[in-house]
Parts: sequence; structure tokens; C-alpha cells
Amino acid sequence: MQLNSNGLSGVIPSFIGNLSQLEWLSLNDNKFSGELHAEFWNLSWLTVLDLGDNALCGHIPESFGETNQSLQVLRLHNNNFTGEIPQSLCTHLELQILDVAQNNLIGTIPRCLRELHGMVHNHSFYSFDHGIEEGIIQVMKGISLEYTNTWSFVTNMDLSSNKLVGDIPVEITELYGLVGLNLSNNHLSGGIPVSIGNMASLNSLDLSGNELDGLIPPSIAALTFLSHLNLSNNLSGRIPTGSQLQTLIDPTIYAGNKDLCGAPLPKNCSNHEVLTTTPKKTYEAVDEPNKAWFYVDIICGFATGFWGVIVVLMLKKQWRHKLFIFAKESMDKIHVAVMVRVNTMKRGRGAM
Repeated sequence: MQLNSNGLSGVIPSFIGNLSQLEWLSLNDNKFSGELHAEFWNLSWLTVLDLGDNALCGHIPESFGETNQSLQVLRLHNNNFTGEIPQSLCTHLELQILDVAQNNLIGTIPRCLRELHGMVHNHSFYSFDHGIEEGIIQVMKGISLEYTNTWSFVTNMDLSSNKLVGDIPVEITELYGLVGLNLSNNHLSGGIPVSIGNMASLNSLDLSGNELDGLIPPSIAALTFLSHLNLSNNLSGRIPTGSQLQTLIDPTIYAGNKDLCGAPLPKNCSNHEVLTTTPKKTYEAVDEPNKAWFYVDIICGFATGFWGVIVVLMLKKQWRHKLFIFAKESMDKIHVAVMVRVNTMKRGRGAM
């Protein structure tokens, strides 16, 4: 059912939730408002659900996905949905396009999103024929694109422009088939996952407008298909180098990161390298007292052992006597051995 771009308004009719055989529902780009009926979220045969660019509100229910296991596209872009992203969303294993951008969603990004198998596999080698020529609109590489016959090749996750908090779950980096990942304009904190380089299919990555800090992981240089990147945050350190990163020469990619250095930014990394070596010297200075105490312990141990033996010999006459006899016998043996060796050498020279 395609009713998009018709200027329709009001509440979405409840009878649509009873169309159990519905596979494709596009109500995007209208003026629908209000909350959706509970039945609407569990159309069991639905493959594409596009409600983008309306004024819909309410929560995405926790029950969403209990009866539907075939959903491949969920687009709620540019509405007024509130609440958290439900864990039940992770039960849509075939989901390959998840677009809930420009809403008022709160909470953290669910770690269970790693279970979306439709985003793990690369769809470049197969497609799906639904007999429908309607397109899917997605923001990729910073611009809005409409995919018609090629939408089944697209794997995209767009959670941008919400109120999400917390860190970027490292589990997201297990979605190896993702072509686009947009988490921009939220309140995410912490660092960029060090395993970001595992997302080998990424063509577009936007993490801008958050509160991310720390270093840019060197593994990002392994993203050989990356052609759009935006990392405007509070990052620091040297910008990694790599064959693909060297082609991304727009300095605005790293705008706002005052402590970043290296190409393509004009800021040289020499000052940063001095800063990174200074703590090492500090640690070495801190270790100096420990080394001094180490040597003091050795000297004390030797002195204690030496004087311990002397005191014992002074108190034990029998031990002292045996020690002197042992020393005398050892000296006699050494003397005899030396004299034998000397006489042998003299006889050898006399024979010559």
C-alpha cells in the first residue's frame, strides 16, 4: 500500500492494522499525527514500513516484532516519537534499513542490535523482487537519496538527531554488512570503538555532534570503501593515516576537535608528540626512589648475611676450628696444584 506524498492528515485509520497480509506500507511524506494503534505495530507479513516525514508521536512499543519476523525496512524518519529504542526491535533479524532519525528518542543504543543479521551480511550479491517500484528514501553521505530498484542492496542504520546517551556499543562494529552508519547529533560520550575497522563495508560514517573524546582508532584506516566521514566531536591526538583516509582531505571532517593534529588539518603533531613523551619521563622520575630502595635492600641483605656468619664463628669454637682446617687444606691443595703445573712447564722448556 503506497499512500505517500498525498497531503493526507489526521490519525492513521485503525483498519490498516487489520490488513494482516500487507507486505509494503508507505505512508511517508504526509501530515499524519497522533499515536498508532497497537495492532498497527504487529502486521505479521510486513516487509517495508515507511512512516517517515509525518507528525506521529508516542512510544515504539516493547511488543513490536513479536509477530513479525520478515521486516526489512523500518523508516520512522522525522516524526515526534519518544521513549527508548525497544529491545524487541532486535527480534527483526532481517532488518537491513533502520531509520529513526529526527525524533525525540532517549536512552542508550541497545547492544542487542548486533543480532540484526540483515546488517551483518553484504547484500551486494543478491536482491529481492517485491514487484513494487516504490523507492526508499535514505540519508547517505550527508544527502537525501531515493533508492528504487536498488534499495535491497542498501544496509543503513540512522539514529541521528535524537537524544540518545551513553557510549557507542562495541557490538555495533559486528554489523559487518552496514554501508551507512549515522549516529550524529545525539549526546553520546566515551570513545570511538577501537574495532570500528571491522565494519569493512562502510561507505558513510557520521558520528558528529556528540560528546565523543579520546583518540581516533587506527583501525579506521582499514575502511577501504569509506567515502563520507564526519567526526566533529572532542577528539584528540594524531589523525590516523591510511590509503583511503588520505583521499578524505576536507578539514571540516574533523571540525571542533581542538586537540586533533596531522593531515588534513594545518596543526602539526610535533607539540603533541612532546606532550606524549613527557609523561614517560615523569614515570621514570617517579621510579627513581624505588630503584634507590632496591639497592639499599641488597646492601642491607649482604651486610646482615656477612656479619651473621662472623658472629656465629665467634660464638661456635668447633665451627671456627673446622672452617680454619677446611681453609688450610684448600690452600695446600691449590699450592700443590700450582707447583706441579710450574715444574711440568720447566721440564718442557728444558727438553726443548
